[in-house]
Amino acid sequence: MARIHARRKGKSGSKYPVERKEHPDWSSLNPREVESHVIELAKQGKSTSEIGLILRDQFAVPDVRLATGKSISKILEVNNMKSEIPEDLRNLISTALQLRKHIETNNKDLKSKRNLQLTESKIRRLTNYYHKQNRLPDDWKYSLEKAKIMFE
Repeated sequence: MARIHARRKGKSGSKYPVERKEHPDWSSLNPREVESHVIELAKQGKSTSEIGLILRDQFAVPDVRLATGKSISKILEVNNMKSEIPEDLRNLISTALQLRKHIETNNKDLKSKRNLQLTESKIRRLTNYYHKQNRLPDDWKYSLEKAKIMFE
C-alpha cells in the first residue's frame, strides 16, 4: 500500500510558496489602537501572554503581529516596558517556588522532589540560553533567595 506524504507549506526547500496572512477585515482596530492597548495592559501589570489573550478575547485581535507588524514583546521593548526576566523563565521560577513550598510540608513526596529537580534544570538551561542571547544580564544567576524576593 503506497503512502502519500504531505509537505508543509512554507518549509524551506519545499515546492509550495509561503502563505502570507493578512489582518482580517472583521477586526476593526488599526495598528496604533492595538499598540496603545498593549501598552495600557502592560501598565496594568499583565504579562505578554495575558495581553495576547485579552486582545484576542475582548478586542477581536486574532494576532498582534499581523495587526501591527510587531510582536507584543517588540512593542513593549520599543516603549521601554520590557521586563528584566523573560516570561517563560519567570513562570518556571514560580513553579519551582511552589514545588519547594509543597516539599517543605510534604517531605516524602518523591515525585515532587523529582519535578523540582527537572524544573530547576530547565531554569539553568534557559538561563544559559538567555545569557548567550544577551537577554539576561551577565551577573544574573538563579538562586532560591532571589526567587523568593522576586515573587513577594
